[in-house]
Amino acid sequence: MSTVATGSDATGPLELVLVRHAESLGNVADREALAAKAHRLDLADSDEQVGLSPEGERQAAALGDHVAGLADHRRPTVVVSSPYRRARDTAASALAAVGVEVLLDERVRERELGIFDGMTWYGIQAEHPGESERRGRLGKFYYRPPGGESWADVVLRVRSLLVELQARYAGERVWVFSHEAVILAFRYVLEGLDAASVLALQKSEPIANCSMTRYRDQDGALRLVARDDVSGIQGAAEVTREPAHTGEGTGGAG
Repeated sequence: MSTVATGSDATGPLELVLVRHAESLGNVADREALAAKAHRLDLADSDEQVGLSPEGERQAAALGDHVAGLADHRRPTVVVSSPYRRARDTAASALAAVGVEVLLDERVRERELGIFDGMTWYGIQAEHPGESERRGRLGKFYYRPPGGESWADVVLRVRSLLVELQARYAGERVWVFSHEAVILAFRYVLEGLDAASVLALQKSEPIANCSMTRYRDQDGALRLVARDDVSGIQGAAEVTREPAHTGEGTGGAG
């Protein structure tokens, strides 16, 4: 498997922690829409502006308590966040006691679904049967919804960011607040996964809100040491995640 070299000789980050945003109002609306087999989520805001749910606010505060309790040598020194509100708000709450500047970077924003934004899989199948057929023919990883992005597009964003992190933040502990598809794209790149493997992970191991996926430098490469770690919120807030994925996904939920 391939890896991205980072190096204990100060040629890249010593640690990379990927944090999925806390539960959003989109996550709640997504579950409700799927349960009702509705075509669309009941959301007024654009995907970028979807905020945290009350439970998500508790999760983010719990993660903040966890970070505040970390020893200095384990706290983040560089923080990058998706510009989407649910990720920004999670980062702000989680880092309130640390005082690290949050760098917004559009490369870790949610995957864009184009005309499918805000739709459930039921709605996509009913209203866009031709696109459903095309997706089945091309495969989920390379299929790009009209006006949106494929999984491969998200991987290209992640590769670009990793090169920059490696060049600029030698010896730093970098935390990235982002979304499920982006975190899986990091795993694809860092662990040398193939398309089938990363999509299988999305289906079988959905990532919990406010969970941490952690990599550390080992012998010149970032190696996975923890995935979907919810120890930062467990006992202080409910652990929430999507059920196993069966369809294309919906806006405001990732």
